[in-house]
Amino acid sequence: MSACVPAGATEPAHTERAHPPHSPPPGRRRGFRVASADLSAAVAVFLIALPLSLGIALTTGAPLQAGLVAAAVGGLVAGRLGGSPLQVSGPAAGLTVVTADVIHQYGWRTTCAVTVLAGLAQLGLGCLRVARGALAVSPAIVHGMLAGIGVTIAVAQAHIVLGGEPQSSVPDNLRALPAQLAGLDPAALAMSVLTLAVLLLWPRLPGRAGHLLRRVPAALVAVAGATAIAAAAGLVLPLVDLPSWRSHALAGLPEGPVLGLVAAVLATTLVCSVQSLLGAVAVDKLASARPGAGHVVRSDLDRELLGQGAANVVSGTLGGLPVAGVAVRSTANVHAGAVSRNSTMLHGVLVVAAALLLVPLLELIPLASLAALVMAVGIRMVSLHHIRTVTRHREVLVYAVTALGVISLGVLEGVALGIAAAVGVALHRLTRTRITHTEEDGVHHVHVRGQLTFLAVPRLSRALHLVPQGADAVVALDGSFMDHAAYETLQDWQSTHTARGGTVEITGRRTGVRIAEPGALASGPVPDGEPGTSGDCRCRAWTAWRNHQCDRPSPAPDDAGARPDETLESGEADPRTGRALSAPARGRTPGGRQLARGLSTFQRRTAPLVRGELARLAREGQRPSQLFLTCADSRVVTSMITSSGPGDLFVVRNVGNLVPPPGAESGDDSVAAAIEYAVDVLAVRSITVCGHSGCGAMQALLDSRPASPASPAAPAATPLGRWLRHGGPSLERLRDTGAPAPRLAGRPPADDVEQLCLTNVVQQLEHLRAHESVAHALKEGSLELHGVYFHVGEAQAYLLAEQEEGRVFDRVRDVDLVV
Repeated sequence: MSACVPAGATEPAHTERAHPPHSPPPGRRRGFRVASADLSAAVAVFLIALPLSLGIALTTGAPLQAGLVAAAVGGLVAGRLGGSPLQVSGPAAGLTVVTADVIHQYGWRTTCAVTVLAGLAQLGLGCLRVARGALAVSPAIVHGMLAGIGVTIAVAQAHIVLGGEPQSSVPDNLRALPAQLAGLDPAALAMSVLTLAVLLLWPRLPGRAGHLLRRVPAALVAVAGATAIAAAAGLVLPLVDLPSWRSHALAGLPEGPVLGLVAAVLATTLVCSVQSLLGAVAVDKLASARPGAGHVVRSDLDRELLGQGAANVVSGTLGGLPVAGVAVRSTANVHAGAVSRNSTMLHGVLVVAAALLLVPLLELIPLASLAALVMAVGIRMVSLHHIRTVTRHREVLVYAVTALGVISLGVLEGVALGIAAAVGVALHRLTRTRITHTEEDGVHHVHVRGQLTFLAVPRLSRALHLVPQGADAVVALDGSFMDHAAYETLQDWQSTHTARGGTVEITGRRTGVRIAEPGALASGPVPDGEPGTSGDCRCRAWTAWRNHQCDRPSPAPDDAGARPDETLESGEADPRTGRALSAPARGRTPGGRQLARGLSTFQRRTAPLVRGELARLAREGQRPSQLFLTCADSRVVTSMITSSGPGDLFVVRNVGNLVPPPGAESGDDSVAAAIEYAVDVLAVRSITVCGHSGCGAMQALLDSRPASPASPAAPAATPLGRWLRHGGPSLERLRDTGAPAPRLAGRPPADDVEQLCLTNVVQQLEHLRAHESVAHALKEGSLELHGVYFHVGEAQAYLLAEQEEGRVFDRVRDVDLVV
């Protein structure tokens, strides 16, 4: 099937076609049905889109109906044909500068023709399947472009807010601002200030009433409130003017210089395409972050580009503004719970109904209120979060050049300047390489900072030849790229140097971590006598002992004249490394060697990194914020699954993560003592009980025979059996059919063992609440209790949540829970 054929086109009966993303597989046709979530989301998006569409049309200088046409077409056409079902398209603030400039130069009818041509260009790009290539544009350029457009919008709308008319460019608007301030309209300013105040304060309404009121979009409340007050007070203000649809101007043949029209089409195509495609990716992230979202299919970006192109062709033909994906409406759509493209299409239907039936009400809206609304949108386009991000990645120069270029020259020129700046920054980073040579304690260090390319080969060669023959050398590569010319230079020098009796160690950015290079680049003994393949140890700090790939094979019985059962005396040389052995090395068993190797690796790699923090903790004492109670199972590594470090967790581990109730006959008060110490002495703020999949203690509980006075349970005769008695309440809770069992979100428990593991976490939390110190802290509000289930095979954590249908362990996703 041709790439240009839109979705839904008829195909031969024998052709098998995959169903579209976010849509169910094709089946028997049924009547059109709309989910309640889609209906409520459509209403929420419509209430935001109506005032914004009018405001953006006002900003560009287009007929106000053009904003409504674009909103309706974006919902119906782009919503039906696009590849991102939850993205809402319409007139976007990012297009205002381009559109206003085209209207100013060529008039409205030619602007509509430019919109049609831009849509055709998008259809062509969609046919070529180049949509994903747009994501290669530096985010600094995109954010800088949007920031420049936002500043341009805000400065222009400031004139309307003050009761005047905006100029054609930012410099002209800034020069005219003092005169505008001298002759401001108090009524227009009052309505604008009221609108901005509502936009700022409405999302911050406190309490339960505020939570209910915030469901109404702030934009609608602000515009409706300003309209009502202006009408009630009888203020004389410029109002929305919607001429009859019979006189609505449609697209005409383009008139003007060919090069100017081509530039206008390219600028419109660029902004529409990049904004829509980046918006589709952002919507995917928002949808996947929703609670209980499950697996979210990615947007089809090529199809999205085709849908946006079709929408622009239709919008331009009908006399509407250019269409693109709109972040504000798309975010509202996702947060309102939309589940399909029906919400986007219904919002388009509602816009059509409003354009036909609500004209008398819309003509009561003060233009100053709409201008304030759009000015707020423009200010928000200059995102502090984006500025911090590009600063952290050292791309603030690209961001600033793009933004200033858009403000001073225009969108197309600003983006071109941003691309040039990005290329210049990349070349600067590629060529700016610092190579130094130092000598410390007879060891020569060659430190390379930056990217190692052929341009740096002469300097690298000079630094390497400063290392005397037969000397020990360390080459530290502090960069992320090394091309073939630099690699061969380094390899040839290393081969020559080691052949003459020298040693070479090549490390990466972190001290002691060797880069992954071929065996030819590795030579000489490993530092500190670490067993491992020379120079190619990729094992991490949390790699299991038996999974280490850097262990040398054990010597043969006759290797170096030693037998396996012989041990070397202290001070003798190890035949494999040639180094003297310390006293603790004598007579080690395999387990002892593993332990010693692990301790040695810690001393060499980790101790230098944590020594300062541990010294601080030694001075100040421990101040953990959490008590973490989990099973003794070796597969559950608390610091790894919680991303915690020294001093963060007060950890208690036992078989089955059990919490004996107060007064239980166990002969072991260690758990109760740890709880009392953590709560009363350390003043921890939370206690977590963590269970895990495949728990042997839970399996033992299921396999045990119920105890009776005549025939006590056999396992109770052993220490393990007596300890597992504290899991009896969990087993009883599991067998209680009258209470809802804890469950996992998204899937049922795999078997009875997993169900008991979940139930046990809930039961042990109940035991915790019975302890006096815990109950007192909970009553004061100084302590929280949490339940966690860790699935070992999936490396997936689940967090216990209280829901209406019972206790549910919800999957913890790889996004910030605060976001």
